[in-house]
Amino acid sequence: MANFDPRAMMELAIEEMKKSIPEGRDDDKVSPKVGAILVNIADESPGYDRIMKAHRGELREGDHAEFTLLERKHRDRLLQDCILFATLEPCAPGARKHPKLGCAERIVLARIKEVWIGIEDPDPTVDRKGIKFLQDNGVTVHMFDRDLQEIIRAENADFLVQALSRAEEEQAKEETALSQLEHARPALDWANLSTESLEVYRDRAGITAAIGSDEFHSLLQRQGLAVAEGNALTPSGFGNVLFATSPRDSTPQAAVLATIHYADGTEESKDFDGPQSMVPELAMAWLRDKLPNIMDRSDAVRKDKNDVIFTLVREGLVNAIVHRDYDLEQAKCQLMVYPSRIEIHSPGEPVLPITLEQMQDFTAPMLSRNPVMHFVFSKLRLAEERGLGLKSLRLKAKEAGLPLPRFSWNNPYLVLSVFLSGEGAISNLANETFAQLSTTEQSGWTWLSKNGRCTSAQYMESQGVSDRTARRHLNRFVKLGLAQSIGAGPSQEYVVK
Repeated sequence: MANFDPRAMMELAIEEMKKSIPEGRDDDKVSPKVGAILVNIADESPGYDRIMKAHRGELREGDHAEFTLLERKHRDRLLQDCILFATLEPCAPGARKHPKLGCAERIVLARIKEVWIGIEDPDPTVDRKGIKFLQDNGVTVHMFDRDLQEIIRAENADFLVQALSRAEEEQAKEETALSQLEHARPALDWANLSTESLEVYRDRAGITAAIGSDEFHSLLQRQGLAVAEGNALTPSGFGNVLFATSPRDSTPQAAVLATIHYADGTEESKDFDGPQSMVPELAMAWLRDKLPNIMDRSDAVRKDKNDVIFTLVREGLVNAIVHRDYDLEQAKCQLMVYPSRIEIHSPGEPVLPITLEQMQDFTAPMLSRNPVMHFVFSKLRLAEERGLGLKSLRLKAKEAGLPLPRFSWNNPYLVLSVFLSGEGAISNLANETFAQLSTTEQSGWTWLSKNGRCTSAQYMESQGVSDRTARRHLNRFVKLGLAQSIGAGPSQEYVVK
């Protein structure tokens, strides 16, 4: 098998993307810039290029890059030993008018078994369905590195703005379902929805149509929040979870259960089981009211740190609601408050191909499990338009001098821990691990947990220790599973796990 550098192929696909030829349209609709690269990892036969390229509109106006690459340039070639790199998610089955095939179908028919994708299709009604179709048909999918995703988004800024404000003109005839919530819920109608939550959404999203009007319902359908039932529209499962007065009547898992564990051993609980679009702000108001009884009178309660803590918890809670696995019907999101930390429990592992390690290192690519919900929360200005907000979590904690939030897996929950102080991060370590740290190592770990990563030279300078002592401390953190070593030589870094 020939060796190749995936990062280099991602960068090559981006360069090809920049060559895309815009369509000459009478309307103002912007077409995306898309580049695609095929790399042959096995075939070294003379007469065949090992690296093949195509971009949107290269041979004919409007042709997708994948179509140009697979059908117009290399239709007579066996491609089962090739890996595809595409800057935009391939369109799913049904997304194109008959008899045209979706690009994801063409990839499967070409027997390509590994695909790297730059960014998701931004339309909330088709987002991630091309990816899921590939995965369901045995194709291994990876996402481009996060910094390269940002380049793709910048190059396609106008297209993304338009795509997020509309749905496909033609509804998919054979949709690839990401979740059971895409369909109607039993015995659910418009009367079940909360007028207050819809008013908030209408106001923040800049919707002009009146609530209850046909125009308003049609807009919700295009956003995946309503579905056709016979000749009428009814709220979808997503519409129910986000806006129903009592979403648990038909979706029992749609709730956030909050519990405060006070230092004196007492507890206080509250269930947020109304419209889930309202929960993050309601939970933060409740938490602020309890703040004096939650935190001690330490440096962590300074106003600037309090503001950051609330921001981190709110963003973590939004991510939990948006990205949880709603097919886990017995599990609810949970907000757990302790004297030294706040935990947010989200049912389900990270959505493939994102890994727990990428989450822990804050390098996870941008990918939504439930794009319809992510779209709504972005319109509510409670979530970034894409991604898990990992960059924001990291930067805000670091700027406030707080330890980095920590992701862990406690089956069936992905747990985000937000620490209220450096001491809180230390006390959260397992007792046996904590006991193995010396006083100076504890001090060093407190600094590293706030900084997130460092070289041995940076650790040595910050702690006022020798190079030998710095390396001994850092290697001990690695041995205990608190950090991981990346690279070698002077640029070697130690990253908090």
